[in-house]
Amino acid sequence: MMSNCSFSGIEYANISQNVTIVPRLDYSNDLLCRIIGILKKKRSEIRKTNRFILADFDMSDKVCQRALEVEKTVVFSIEILSQIQKRTGMISGITSIPEILPSAIPMIRTISAQLYGILPECSQKLSELSVHLGSIVLDSATLTKARFDFSLSNEESSLLLDEVKLMVDSKISKQYPNLDFLKA
Repeated sequence: MMSNCSFSGIEYANISQNVTIVPRLDYSNDLLCRIIGILKKKRSEIRKTNRFILADFDMSDKVCQRALEVEKTVVFSIEILSQIQKRTGMISGITSIPEILPSAIPMIRTISAQLYGILPECSQKLSELSVHLGSIVLDSATLTKARFDFSLSNEESSLLLDEVKLMVDSKISKQYPNLDFLKA
């Protein structure tokens, strides 16, 4: 996992125009890795607990519904953040930052909002991450004179969020095949 948490492969010559971007990018990636690690640990704990809670699943039982909701949210968060981690791994120089990172910021903010009531510490770390990445995007765009369309970035992030939600719903359905899920 540590190989995904470093930007040692970045072409430093391309970024030498602004030496502050690389350390901030490294810090942001390290923060992302730590958040994913916390969420994976939490997912494991939730799965163990849910095996017992959901053994006698009753659709009218709010505790069962909430337990399932929390697990879906954590799994969804891990999947989205893993996609963002893959994208950050594709950064090869300062000019690729405005192409790769803008759509990650609304996704991170969405995940942060969803985790606020479940894991407030992760939510806060994600807010910090979105601020760091936003400043990196703006600085790199300024240096490269790049332009980007925020509506296009928002659309791209919405599509990925929807795609991952369907994937997570499918995973959870397979994980608990004997449950009659609400299609809400």
